[in-house]
Amino acid sequence: MTISMEILDELLTGVKRPEDLLGDSGLLKELKIRLMERMLGAELSAHLGYEEGKAAPPGQSNRRNGSTTKVLKGQDGAFPVTVPRDRDSSFEPELIKKGQTRIDGIDDRIIGLYAAGLTVRDIQTHLLDLYGLKVSPDLISRVTDAVLDEVREWQGRALDRMYPIVIFDALRVKIRDADSRTVKNKAVYVALGVTREGVREVLGLWIAENEGAKFWLSVMNELKNRGIQDILIAVVDGLKGFPEAITAAFPEAMVQTCIVHLVRHSLNFCSWKDRKAVAADLRRIYGAATADMAAAELDAFEEKWAGKYASIAPAWRRAWAEVIPFFAFDPAIRKIIYTTNAIESLNRVIRKSIKTRGSFPTDDAATKLIYLAIRSFEKDGRNVREWFAARNQFAIMFGERFAA
Repeated sequence: MTISMEILDELLTGVKRPEDLLGDSGLLKELKIRLMERMLGAELSAHLGYEEGKAAPPGQSNRRNGSTTKVLKGQDGAFPVTVPRDRDSSFEPELIKKGQTRIDGIDDRIIGLYAAGLTVRDIQTHLLDLYGLKVSPDLISRVTDAVLDEVREWQGRALDRMYPIVIFDALRVKIRDADSRTVKNKAVYVALGVTREGVREVLGLWIAENEGAKFWLSVMNELKNRGIQDILIAVVDGLKGFPEAITAAFPEAMVQTCIVHLVRHSLNFCSWKDRKAVAADLRRIYGAATADMAAAELDAFEEKWAGKYASIAPAWRRAWAEVIPFFAFDPAIRKIIYTTNAIESLNRVIRKSIKTRGSFPTDDAATKLIYLAIRSFEKDGRNVREWFAARNQFAIMFGERFAA
């Protein structure tokens, strides 16, 4: 649509300063209001079947019935708009719906600020400083609470029949307990799947204060109820009762301890000056070509470091049953399992969102923010690098299970 120069010249008559065009009482704001009112009038005319100032169709009782003024909030601040009415209140405008008080994506901006980790008070201050909008904490809560409906739909969506890899990981978040009113450390568990096509997909998130075999089994059964029938490789970080819960729900799944977590756990026992040397020797274990060679490297590691860090080698031996499946894989698959770049990048996105919060008032408040972080994560590239080589290996190793 092109606006003629004559109309523009007429509109700009009397505009001599920037504020005459852009200010709170400037031309742009007034033009926006008038255009909205004009469109609302056109909507009512279409609804009633006759133009303003004309006679109503014979036999039609519904007529224009004056107007009402509502204050809308948008990027230009708050401004009044006159909305026409009809006698029987059957007019439902599309431009500004009944009950609507916000336009210009203000809800999206509130959610975006919340997703960035801003508190309700921070969001209030930001909207007031930037847009001159005074919004109540209750409004911000209502807008962000709408995200919970999206979370419930996302958490209950159908999943693929088979995932070659599912990585389970946990983060600790401080949440105020509703009963005791004390702040507790709760775990947020995230399941990140890799599809047959090599696409990363967050399958769900769960918040729990105490985890155990019963909790893990409920998570596995939820995934089954949502459509997963088979997991080829489940990568976990040594959580108690987790391998048993996985194999109870998915008997053929190969459970693999997350090598990254095992290495980090080992390095927690080391002094800073020894960490580099210990990490290099641990790399000889998980970098071995076969399980037998890895066991020999573990023996050598224990012989070298047992006197100084006696607890590291036993930790690897306790987890050895879930470590050795790693050595049956081709380097293409090992790289995906070991590096866990996908889950690490997801965790960085989540931690960036929650780091400004001392604690969350409820589980729902934490869920909203973490879900928004996940949504942001999934907007970026979701394809696993070098998946083609890994896919061929999966097809050979797992045959019909991968093809099903």
